[in-house]
Amino acid sequence: MKPFSICIIAKNEEKNIERCLKSIQNFGCEIIVVDTGSTDRTRQIAMQYASRVLHFEWINDFSAARNYSIQNASYDWVLILDCDEWVQDADPEKFMDYARTYPTYMGRITRKNLSYMDSEKQAYTDMVERFFNRRYYHYEGTIHEQVTPLSSQELVAFDIPMTVLHSGYIGTKEELEAKRIRNMTLLTKALEKNPDDPYLYFQIGQEYYCENDYEHAAAYYSKVLTYDLPPTMEYLRMTLQAYGNCLLHLNCIEEALQYENIYDTFADTPDFVFLMGRIYYKSGQPIKALSEFIKATTMDNPRAGGTNTYLSWYYIALIYENMGKFEIARQFYEKCGDFEPAMKRLENLPIL
Repeated sequence: MKPFSICIIAKNEEKNIERCLKSIQNFGCEIIVVDTGSTDRTRQIAMQYASRVLHFEWINDFSAARNYSIQNASYDWVLILDCDEWVQDADPEKFMDYARTYPTYMGRITRKNLSYMDSEKQAYTDMVERFFNRRYYHYEGTIHEQVTPLSSQELVAFDIPMTVLHSGYIGTKEELEAKRIRNMTLLTKALEKNPDDPYLYFQIGQEYYCENDYEHAAAYYSKVLTYDLPPTMEYLRMTLQAYGNCLLHLNCIEEALQYENIYDTFADTPDFVFLMGRIYYKSGQPIKALSEFIKATTMDNPRAGGTNTYLSWYYIALIYENMGKFEIARQFYEKCGDFEPAMKRLENLPIL
């Protein structure tokens, strides 16, 4: 058995937990599942795969449940997963090599978040801290809990070879509404206790953004931007991206153009460059927009799928169509494949 434990907390996850556990059953690891009060078949399913299934009385505190799972692991090094995540690819044989090289650091996994944002199916990729030594770290925060050092040591992360898919933003209307109400209740209470925590403003903004409530989302994202956060912080970059989208939805173009002032700092991803292209396009600057979209297509590692391919190609085609260069526009629309907006533009494109 590998010298690290996989720790999972669960409640009424019978739809998801088997998919999660099956994806790690060949890791050769201890698997700890902590159930926080399921009334469905979650426990029964978990018992088919897990080394141990434990009970923890739910106290409206995700960190408390996480820390309980960690405390009950047999090994100091732990890997944390959620029930609505499953492994797409991984090389667990290398995990402990990284652990020995970086004994006091945190390991980050690659997570692809499947969702419907802006009424379109999307996959947003982020890096999340999930592999660490419990002697140095634990969880803090009642909701959207974060790995936190037990001492004043600096937070330093390394990447481990593991990618998971996450379906937590996909579900029935009733399921998503129930989750939103739970999340907002816990986030609001947490913000009352910690009114100076920018991460809580970010998470509340995310809840509104998922509801396409761009006005309220923008108000909370803007609060995050009043704090002096390091530009490498993942949720700051996510905030900037989402806030920019909100400004475009709200037609606050002049405010969106202020992103020019931070371009040199954040234009290292195709997502930000693509956003800048949309800002220029909406502000009536098609040549500048074209330059940004073309640049985005030359970049790798997009956070949101399509920003360096079909989404940028679509806007490039739009610009050429508006210029009357229909054949060039047609070429770029066709590159978009089955992207529905491009297919519709192709249907009405003049044939010369």
